[in-house]
Amino acid sequence: MIRIAAVGDVHLGEDARGRLRPALEHLRDHADLLLLAGDLTKHGTLAEARVVAEEFADLPVPVVAVLGNHDHHADVPEEIAGLLTEHGIRVLEGDSTVVQLDGAAVGVAGVKGFGGGFAGKCGSAFGEPEMKAFVRHTEEVAGRLRDALDRIDAPARIALTHYSPVTDTLRGEPLEIYPFLGSYLLAEAIDEGGADLAVHGHAHFGTEHGTTPGGVRVRNVAQPVIRCAYKVYNLHGHDGSEAQPA
Repeated sequence: MIRIAAVGDVHLGEDARGRLRPALEHLRDHADLLLLAGDLTKHGTLAEARVVAEEFADLPVPVVAVLGNHDHHADVPEEIAGLLTEHGIRVLEGDSTVVQLDGAAVGVAGVKGFGGGFAGKCGSAFGEPEMKAFVRHTEEVAGRLRDALDRIDAPARIALTHYSPVTDTLRGEPLEIYPFLGSYLLAEAIDEGGADLAVHGHAHFGTEHGTTPGGVRVRNVAQPVIRCAYKVYNLHGHDGSEAQPA
């Protein structure tokens, strides 16, 4: 059994140094790998990213992350990714990594994702250039996720995104904003690329549990949803042991 800890939307500001660290110090007792599902900062500044880097650096388990929309707000996402990388945090955007965990190989494919909506009620690449660009960006991002999953050479695969691939985990959010919370194209990529688990954030008023049309477990780990420092999911076996560290 491989234990996957995950959290997103921690939105750390410059005044949040040390907020999560006490709950992370003994992470190895509960999990083998930590996934960060984006929106790690409040406004995407490098000063906030330094707080994030210090908070999640030198943990007893590997840490893999994607950035979220908040992390792009100050237009320095590459610099943020570089800073996190310097602190030992693997940041994914259209690529994948394989982590060796006590002899078990786990592959993680990650993208931020984007909006667009869901089957039957989604945008299409038609009309104004702005609308075409919006939808084509989602198509490109979903394609990168599918390709990243395809490239993983490991028996276990995880899809890590910020935006949601399904509506299941959006229940509780206003229907009007669903197109800005995710896209069904991400779910298609996850099902076509193959994954054992999909993890996302972004939907603060959503629901934790969902499933893709192909049967892949989806978990919304936005901190306002899970209401703890992280949740733990068993990658193999029953999805029942979800630790809730203080």
